Amino acid sequence: MDLSLVITVYNEEDNIEPLLEQISTSLSDFQGDYEVVLVDDGSTDATVRKVKEFGDEHTKLVIFNKNYGQTTAMAAGIDYAEGKYIATLDGDLQNDPSDVPGMIQKLEKEDWDVVAGVRANRKDGMLLRKIPSGIANAMIRKLTGVHLHDYGCTLKLFKKDIAKNLGLYGELHRFIPVLAQLQGARLTEMNVKHHPRIHGQSKYGLGRTFKVLSDLMLMVFFQKYLQRPMHLFGTAGIITFLIGLAINFYLLVLKIFGEDIWGRPLLILGITLVLGGVQLITIGLIAELIVRTYFESQSKKTYRVKEVIVGEAKELV
Repeated sequence: MDLSLVITVYNEEDNIEPLLEQISTSLSDFQGDYEVVLVDDGSTDATVRKVKEFGDEHTKLVIFNKNYGQTTAMAAGIDYAEGKYIATLDGDLQNDPSDVPGMIQKLEKEDWDVVAGVRANRKDGMLLRKIPSGIANAMIRKLTGVHLHDYGCTLKLFKKDIAKNLGLYGELHRFIPVLAQLQGARLTEMNVKHHPRIHGQSKYGLGRTFKVLSDLMLMVFFQKYLQRPMHLFGTAGIITFLIGLAINFYLLVLKIFGEDIWGRPLLILGITLVLGGVQLITIGLIAELIVRTYFESQSKKTYRVKEVIVGEAKELV
């Protein structure tokens, strides 16, 4: 299998027929075998029936028994995908499958691991979609150092080994480029077409803002401290402990000179900082033990080898 299109759908009954027709037309000249992996995320409408009705020999349908969320559905689609290249796109017709061949050409010609789409002419509302998305993109770029323009565009193309090792769970599909970068993947981006939603309701809103922020904190932790959590918690704990210790020493000097320090807010702050510092250092030690257990109990490596070259022979790993 040369190409797998992974598409998550949830209550998209009106979009299934035009989606499959659009894919068939867009890939009619594709020189290779392809499959369309549709993951139904617990739809309550006729989505599954529509896929069975309009699917063809290229269609593979994965049906969940309930709604698990887009990230889990995307992870399942990637697990069932067999293609050398794996592309992800939305099932609401806003992404255009005709962009996929161009993304494959760019990936192969320039030897990238991931090609991410950028909705250059985005057909969404300004206040509820474009502005929050722009702010989120800027924050992610700043904090992770992965400089892509459009993290919210689902249309992305991966080499198989990168996609299969993303480690998707929770709602981390928004941070797929960061997860790929953690594997050492080489990322690029290209402008893709974007269409307005015609059928159905958008599943996104302002309510996801806080989820994005909390997941962003997790991504920053993954990037900088996953294998050395003590550097985060230990540093913060030592600084907090020393500040508290300095405050308490200052109050001790005042006490020696006869001043009454009992009940002062500064005394409470000093004690709190000392205890907080001890707790942070303890958390760091426990986190270090958990990380070591995670890697050693499963014989996991803390690194990933792309290839080994000995003399003129090259062994792919």
